[in-house]
Amino acid sequence: MKSYTKLLLLFLATAFIVSCGNADDDVNFGLNTGNDELGQGIPVDDCLNFPESDLILSIQDQFVTQPGKVSIFFKVSDTQGDPVPGLTADQFTIYEQGRNDDCFNTISTSESLARISPNSQIFSTNTLLVLDLSNSVLSSSLDELKSATTSFVNNVMPETTTESFQMAIYWFDGEDKLHLLNELTPDKEELTASIAGITEDISNDPSTDLYGAVIKSTDRATELLVDSTQGGKIGAASVVIFTDGTDQASRFTQEAAQKKVDDADSNIAFFTIGLGSEIDTQVLSDIGKTFSVFAGNKEELEQTFNDISFRVAQQANSFYLFEYCSPKRDGSGENNLAIQVKDGSRQGAVQTKFSANGFTGGCE
Repeated sequence: MKSYTKLLLLFLATAFIVSCGNADDDVNFGLNTGNDELGQGIPVDDCLNFPESDLILSIQDQFVTQPGKVSIFFKVSDTQGDPVPGLTADQFTIYEQGRNDDCFNTISTSESLARISPNSQIFSTNTLLVLDLSNSVLSSSLDELKSATTSFVNNVMPETTTESFQMAIYWFDGEDKLHLLNELTPDKEELTASIAGITEDISNDPSTDLYGAVIKSTDRATELLVDSTQGGKIGAASVVIFTDGTDQASRFTQEAAQKKVDDADSNIAFFTIGLGSEIDTQVLSDIGKTFSVFAGNKEELEQTFNDISFRVAQQANSFYLFEYCSPKRDGSGENNLAIQVKDGSRQGAVQTKFSANGFTGGCE
């Protein structure tokens, strides 16, 4: 495991390479899916005799801080890939194996001062809310949409404003353009004020350029990932698209829009919300490959937005920065580390290594 300073320098160097590169494959946004979806981790040693995993711990980053703190940043999901938020430090068990140990020894979470720490110092997530404001919406369900999206913002954005969690709102109609309603911001009041300001005359083109909006919002999410992962941060993004119909502008094909989604970086989650009887549920389900919901009428719209907001918040809150003070000391060299998490009847574990060079007492 590298020190935090060295890791930061490595990330800065990577950021410089990314900013100077021209090819798409020059870009690395940071989230690591690695071996068997364990990221930088590996499966735990058989000597621990753990049962088959129901939860997947994917290590995204790891570093040590003198005099003896070990920090692991990871994502927890179930075997279906659904995020697992809300875990606490007492649900984790730490195991260490030094060079004199045949297997791993359990480390007390209380004696090691184990804790879940704010991950804002190394993690950034952005949400793009993309709204269909074509004539059919503006003329028949604008008030319900404004109420639903306001609820969405309040549910997704944290109570305490943080620069690591931001949202932007865009809208589309029949024009070949993704219109900006509110730029990226951590301020939920600013976002809800922009929603309140939507009027029936906002659009000049009554058609629906759905596929164009999918393509453009995916491109924008990709740009935001690059921007938000400068300076050593790890990033993720969510695209949430609402529509009450099918693509009518025909500027872009369904195949082009779907390819854009399918080829997008795995760190971008896609959600769709459909309203009414004129939508194509299969198309929206394919575009919203992370999760999709459909409202039969405008009275159900707020509940569908709430369903999606729950999923978006889960996605962001399933990343954890787990820290503890290791009992290993300088001279012990490289040590194996295993972390097991239990959530009710479910469990999962991951293994990695860290160097205890320079470790002493006094870690807090």
